[in-house]
Amino acid sequence: MAHRNKVIRMNDIRVIKKYPNRRLYDTNVSRYITLEEVRQLVLSNVRFRVEDKRTKEDITRSILLQVISEQEEGGNPIFSSELLTHIIRFYGDPMQPSISRYLEMSLQLFLQQQTHFSEQLKELLGQAQQPVQRLKDLAERQVPIWRTVRKEFLKNLSRAKAVTVGREKNGTELDV
Repeated sequence: MAHRNKVIRMNDIRVIKKYPNRRLYDTNVSRYITLEEVRQLVLSNVRFRVEDKRTKEDITRSILLQVISEQEEGGNPIFSSELLTHIIRFYGDPMQPSISRYLEMSLQLFLQQQTHFSEQLKELLGQAQQPVQRLKDLAERQVPIWRTVRKEFLKNLSRAKAVTVGREKNGTELDV
């Protein structure tokens, strides 16, 4: 029996099969994997598809929801109860397709802005041998500006208090 080596191309989608015993079998590495390993595939930008072994149905979303559920229970959730409540209310609503697309586009915009910010930070820091020291130096240069802003704020706050006290003494305070 001839053994064929599997050649995986970049545009190929990795197939993971879910067996009736709820175990996930990665056909690429020929072994069972955990939800944590599925999470690692996502983090590594590996394209994959999870299919039910019996029905061949694509159940990728279901598995991804399980990964999210594990992460949410792990201590630092992204989704607050209030946010989840709002999302649940959109199911079956005529706006459901719109909210789905809106959330996708919002997250894409957020990721683009995050990438842009990271690039700007790298450019700002340049090829600094000690980026932490560079950030510290930048922060130290901002201290005089912040001191001036704070001084002006406190001065204006004192003036506002004096005006309020003067109005109260003169009886010109407005009742709201």
